[in-house]
Amino acid sequence: MSDSPLIDSLVAAVEARPDDLPLRLHLAELLVGAGRGPEAIGHAAQVLARDPANATAQRLMTSALNPVAEPPKEDETVDWAAMEQDLGDIVPPRFAKAADDPDAVQGHADRTFDVETSTITLADVGGMQEVKKRLEVSFLGPLKNPKLRSLFGKSLRGGLLLYGPPGCGKTFLARAVAGEMGAAFISLSITDVLAMWVGSSERNLHDLFDSARGHAPCVLFLDEIDALGHKRSQLNSSSMRTVVNQLLTELDGVDGNNDGVFVLAATNAPWDIDSALRRPGRLDRTLLVLPPDKPARAAILEYHLRDRPVAGVDLGKVAEATEHFSGADLAHVCETAAEFAMRDSIATGEIRMISQQDMVAAAREVRPSTDAWFATARNVAMFANESGEYDDLAAYLKKRKRS
Repeated sequence: MSDSPLIDSLVAAVEARPDDLPLRLHLAELLVGAGRGPEAIGHAAQVLARDPANATAQRLMTSALNPVAEPPKEDETVDWAAMEQDLGDIVPPRFAKAADDPDAVQGHADRTFDVETSTITLADVGGMQEVKKRLEVSFLGPLKNPKLRSLFGKSLRGGLLLYGPPGCGKTFLARAVAGEMGAAFISLSITDVLAMWVGSSERNLHDLFDSARGHAPCVLFLDEIDALGHKRSQLNSSSMRTVVNQLLTELDGVDGNNDGVFVLAATNAPWDIDSALRRPGRLDRTLLVLPPDKPARAAILEYHLRDRPVAGVDLGKVAEATEHFSGADLAHVCETAAEFAMRDSIATGEIRMISQQDMVAAAREVRPSTDAWFATARNVAMFANESGEYDDLAAYLKKRKRS
């Protein structure tokens, strides 16, 4: 029973005559007026189930779903100023800015990106003499010799694509180039660009290039360029195609002044990159970054063993036994050898050093991760090299087959 005898009577009447729609509507209207919206919704819904076009039932359903709140009575008005003063020390304001909070972004000019100063130089890169020579001609020479650059009309803009198996130091090499130049370094990946809103990805890409232009001379490193600049003919997403178009515009657009911006891109799958990205003026030069040679492998092994207890390790022999290993594979060899020594130390209770036997055993256990990449690359070099862009890869594969 409720506090309204009329409503109670109508409820009983509706139960007795459930098909009497006018009676049910009258009950629903009284329920809405009494603030009993959920009950009114049920009755209005039953009327609409029988008569979907009933305007009265539709109006009552809307009123029940969106009740109008009554204004507070005079004596119930809250003094918010007094409450904030009384509780300010206990409950902080909901949207107040803390003293150590950064200022909010104020428009396009206030956007910032991570601009680094690399302390690595090419002297820190072990081996890779051919790679270093190519970098000297493409980037370092023109920058260090402005008079010769002017004489030969060599621009300070350029794009170089580093490709090769994963884990061979393409990112490290890009940082070394920036350090050698004394230039700023900005690393860009697909996560820095892609956004869920239409047009935001293109805006992010433009802002990143603008930041590089503002910090010239600057090395802008596009990591995993095959993800950002995939072949448009293979893309099902129109938004990704527009991102590739924006990247093309930024690389050599009419309005883009990229003097002093050195674009280095890296990929494990150059055959997946849109061909327009590799035209003159964009990423028009390519450089194959191969697994480290023997001197480089020895340097990498020494680097990863520098803070570990080592005794009697012949780096030259270990380097000779790890041909075709990438830099990441060599790091894994050192990690595995350390595990062998630590396991024996735990078993015997006596700490022992990492020995030559540990390194040799680790080199036998770890398999070079580059084999799978070269299996794919061999097909490309044999059957998709009509333009000759993979001649250096084909030459290496022949040499590797003979060895």
